[in-house]
Amino acid sequence: MGLISGLFGLPLAPARGVVWVAERLQEEAERQFYDPATIRRELEAVAQARDEGSISEEEASELERELVARLLEGNARRREGR
Repeated sequence: MGLISGLFGLPLAPARGVVWVAERLQEEAERQFYDPATIRRELEAVAQARDEGSISEEEASELERELVARLLEGNARRREGR
C-alpha cells in the first residue's frame, strides 16, 4: 500500500475494524449454532420436555426436525471447509 492510498484509506480504518469484528462474531455464532454437542444438548432438552409433558408431541417432533436439519447442515459445512 502506498503512502497516498494509506493516507486516504485511514479514515476508513474504523469501519474496516467494525466489519472485521462483525465477521468474527458471525463466524462464532455460526460455529455455536451448528456445533454437534450443542445440538445434542438441545435434542436432550426437547426429549426431557416431551417426557415432562411441557411440550406436545407435535412441538417436539418439529423441534427435533429443525435440530436434525441444523446437524446435517453443520456436517455439510464442515465437509466444505466453512
